[in-house]
Amino acid sequence: MFELAQLEQLLAFAKHKTLSKAAEEMHLSQPALTRSMQRLEEDIGVPLFERKKNKLSLNENGKLAVEFAEKIIFDVHTMPERLREFDRTRRTIYIGSCAPAPMWKLSHELSELYPELALSTDLKGTEEITRGFDIGKYDIIIMPEPTDKTEFVCFNYMTEHLMLSLPPAHPLAMYKEVSFNDINGETMLLFSDIGFWHDICAAKMPDTEFIIQSERDTFRSLVKLSALPSFTSDIVTDQVEEHRIIVPISDKEANPTFYIWIHKSKKSKFSRLCEALKDRISP
Repeated sequence: MFELAQLEQLLAFAKHKTLSKAAEEMHLSQPALTRSMQRLEEDIGVPLFERKKNKLSLNENGKLAVEFAEKIIFDVHTMPERLREFDRTRRTIYIGSCAPAPMWKLSHELSELYPELALSTDLKGTEEITRGFDIGKYDIIIMPEPTDKTEFVCFNYMTEHLMLSLPPAHPLAMYKEVSFNDINGETMLLFSDIGFWHDICAAKMPDTEFIIQSERDTFRSLVKLSALPSFTSDIVTDQVEEHRIIVPISDKEANPTFYIWIHKSKKSKFSRLCEALKDRISP
């Protein structure tokens, strides 16, 4: 049977078109490379070269052999990393979420249900999440709407209520509730890593100037010390809000229900999660 080294030598010849240059690349003598190519032909059982006086070239068999050799060498060289990635995939749950709060909640539940597995979370807009799900990037996704596709199992997971966080002196602080239209045109603090909420803010509040912060601690400090409005929710309200007035936002977009999507082919893998959510399955 031929050896991997012979395939690499064949590729070197295909690259350089001469035995002398191929032998130089492979750190062989030209006679040694010639004998090796002859043995390769014998092992395969068909001629690979056209031999003319002072000229050696690949025949049609040889050109096809080069195509096979390229694939074999590529597979061999990439096999270790591909196997490591496959092993990581088997030991990791990949979650894609359109919003942070349900992602935090689900991550906590999955850690308890599957302590033997690692978690990888990704927070993106809805289009990116569904694209990633379609190509197999995620095992589970969290979306702001259910799916009627029969290849998925879908669970009604949780509802979040977005609210406005205001300093007591702000004119809107006396309101029992506000709409996005009431807020539009304000200057507001906004945390950067919020998934699809960015799209909602851009669509519903086009005249608002957002001062975006990417560091959570910096954002909290600014909320505590600033006179600018910001967003919070019934899920993420914490001690920062003690010095603020919290006003609900009435728009339906500010009060989404989130759904968990799992491909039916992975239902057995996540049987513990499906069992825990069985009473919340979405028709």
